[in-house]
Amino acid sequence: MQWQGGSYAHPLEPKMNDATTIASFWAHPASQLLAELNSRNSGLSDNEARERIARFGANSIKADSAFHWARLLLHQFASPLVLILIVGATISLFLREWIEAAIILAIVIGSALLGFIQEYQASRAIEELRAKLALNAKVVRDGVARLIPVEQIVPGDIVELSAGSLIPADGVILRSDSLVVTEAALTGESFPVEKAAGVSPAEAALAARTNCLFLGTSVVSGTATMLVAATGTATSLGGIAGRLEDHPPGTEFSQGLSDFGYLLLRLMLVVAAAVVAINIAFDRPLVESLLFAVALAVGLSPELLPAIVSVTLAAGARTMAQHGVIVRQLEAIENLGSIDILCTDKTGTLTEGVVSLSAALGPDGNPDHDAVRLAGVNATLQTGLDNVLDTAVSHSVRAAGIDLGGWRKLGEIAYDFERRRLTVIARGVDGQVSAITKGAFASIIECCTSIGLNDKQRPLDDGERRRIQALFERKSEEGFRVLGLATRAIEEQPNYGSDIETGMTFTGFLLFLDPPKRGVMEALKGLNRLGVSVRIISGDNRYITAHIGNILGIDGRFVATGADIARADDAELGELAARTSIFAEIDPQQKERIIRALKQGGHAVGYMGDGINDAPALRVADVGISVDHAVDVARESADIVLLRRDLNVLRRGVEDGRRTFANTMKYILITTSANFGNMISMALATLFLPFLPLLAKQILLNNFLSDLPSAAIAGDAVDPEHVHEAQRWHIADVKRFMLVFGLLSTVFDLLTFAVLILLFRADETTFRTMWFLVSLLTELGVVFVLRTRRSWLRSAPSPLLLWTSVATAAAAFALPYAGAIAGIFSFTPLSTGMLAASIAIVACYLVATETAKQIYFRSKRTKDQPASRLPKRTAR
Repeated sequence: MQWQGGSYAHPLEPKMNDATTIASFWAHPASQLLAELNSRNSGLSDNEARERIARFGANSIKADSAFHWARLLLHQFASPLVLILIVGATISLFLREWIEAAIILAIVIGSALLGFIQEYQASRAIEELRAKLALNAKVVRDGVARLIPVEQIVPGDIVELSAGSLIPADGVILRSDSLVVTEAALTGESFPVEKAAGVSPAEAALAARTNCLFLGTSVVSGTATMLVAATGTATSLGGIAGRLEDHPPGTEFSQGLSDFGYLLLRLMLVVAAAVVAINIAFDRPLVESLLFAVALAVGLSPELLPAIVSVTLAAGARTMAQHGVIVRQLEAIENLGSIDILCTDKTGTLTEGVVSLSAALGPDGNPDHDAVRLAGVNATLQTGLDNVLDTAVSHSVRAAGIDLGGWRKLGEIAYDFERRRLTVIARGVDGQVSAITKGAFASIIECCTSIGLNDKQRPLDDGERRRIQALFERKSEEGFRVLGLATRAIEEQPNYGSDIETGMTFTGFLLFLDPPKRGVMEALKGLNRLGVSVRIISGDNRYITAHIGNILGIDGRFVATGADIARADDAELGELAARTSIFAEIDPQQKERIIRALKQGGHAVGYMGDGINDAPALRVADVGISVDHAVDVARESADIVLLRRDLNVLRRGVEDGRRTFANTMKYILITTSANFGNMISMALATLFLPFLPLLAKQILLNNFLSDLPSAAIAGDAVDPEHVHEAQRWHIADVKRFMLVFGLLSTVFDLLTFAVLILLFRADETTFRTMWFLVSLLTELGVVFVLRTRRSWLRSAPSPLLLWTSVATAAAAFALPYAGAIAGIFSFTPLSTGMLAASIAIVACYLVATETAKQIYFRSKRTKDQPASRLPKRTAR
């Protein structure tokens, strides 16, 4: 077998380059592939792995996934508006307007650096947080299996996989046991497929390569040992990613920001074009008019909005990380603050998650030593799925001193979420081969035709079924999780399938106890105070789920079961989900249907899960929430990862998300309204003034100085009422806010014009100086008024916001008296009367804005209907 491209660098090193793999590696026996990859069953050595990763690069489908400061810096200049301004500076240079060009470029560079510093700090923080959640895989190195980051996996590695594992590279199966894999992410096939060691035809399509495992897919059940044949961009998923743009669709929040930005851009371009036309009609200098129009368009745009959003979200992510909440998708912070329903399983979230085997009973309900022994064989020999129930059984077997050394495993039928049972085939000390099955009671009893009691068997007739069912219900209502146990004597076979799970003998009950978690009731009350209701969605039986719900104050009078969900169409499910707090006996696809139904009903839904069967619901929820120790596929499907499985941690995360959302909206609302008002004022001023109201350099300076305090909004204090109610993004609200407070700003701008012309009869330079001062002071002051719905005197801002604003205001007063600097920007000293008038106008504006704010929000509370649901999350 020849390697594609390159040449042998060493007699023991295969012929490889950075983006190649063995041609049709699935068509060759594993032993041959091991030789061609210069690998072995004991795995590579650490030195070999280091050499290969240096040669092939990281196991990543992105060519350069690392954060890069230079790319971020260049991104600051990628805005169309900034490019327009650079063109304006270039025109000034061409016309030898050196000072104008230098000022424009200095302010552009200053604004870009301000945005860069903020986004750089935010990006670094997020990279550090995401590094905490880096995926690991169990890889055999130097004969020892250990966890290593998936980025360090190289061709020739031996990887061990089990249920819930994400497959970290492309390769062939060396060994497997009841392996079932979902390949939907790669092939689009929604049904899991069985995989096993072997050879596939060279021409086999990707979905037909039954001996291969692929990056981006995951193990549903069973175990496997895989030989890695391709990593990174050489994988099948890497090849697809290389041909597609890696730009996932954004959430409606980010899309709303983008749409609103383009709305402002179109509006500004129209106004700028109108301003140029008016100036040309009035025979004003063309170059000066063009520069004014360009500066108006750019200077009045919220160009720091992306940086402010990034900084605000990053600050929120850092705060949440301190509370044990790690954010995988930044936009999920706003979504987390908006949820009004939290769906969760009960085990480990509402209960302690420390499960103990309380009793093993025979079919008659009495303690049964044989049931403990058979359960121990099943739990200790199964390898398909690590779980707390088997751990509890194994612990009880050891504590009871039961010796299982004489049992030898012959096969296994792994657990899956349709059968809801697991079977181990083993030979006992007497030589008899038995199939030992445990699982959900309903799934066990349906495959039984007899019961075993006192070493005797009798038919499982209707009377016995009713008696056993009643015992199961009684124990479940007492708070036990009840599993069934069944056995069947069989002949040894080369392969074992689920067909042997028929005609079995019901052997007994396994009773597990998982008490409610301490402090969970207080956490539920805290979520309820935040307007978040908790719904239980569990695969467990209806009786124990209702029992736990009733203990915790979650209404368990009506429990919807999987059978109820299956009978309901989408419309009926919507009605059912709206009135139901507890769902039991639910399969993974039904979890997803319930989440969709709640979202269609107008709710923002969070889903918390950590198992393989939770991945579909995690993806479809507005916010997918998992925990640090969850299986790989669940953690990678989530937006938010909790370092502790604690609802109190999640409650704090909701509060932090709402604070972050509130600060993001502060900047959007304040900046867009101020900019809109100034834009209208500028446009109107050109109609009746014989000169430009501000020079281009003055507009840019005003915009730059007003942006300095805005950067501090990311860490501003938030009023409690913003935390106690879910927040929503409504572009209509932003537009209404912009119109009301923008036009109010325009009224006071026109008042300023009238005072300057009629009272002070100001010349061009004096007019521009005083209006520059008034405009900047109103922008600084209105932040303190509009940052809160309360009276601005009753809501304290953060110290950073306060003092940066004070420093900027002081600079504004000093600029007209700054000698050379004042000359560069064409300012002139103002008289005492003008300074007093400026302060009076600003004070009146702030009072008027405070009054308008109270009326606006009082009216809005009256008119507002219940908030619509949160938008769809990013699809991945």
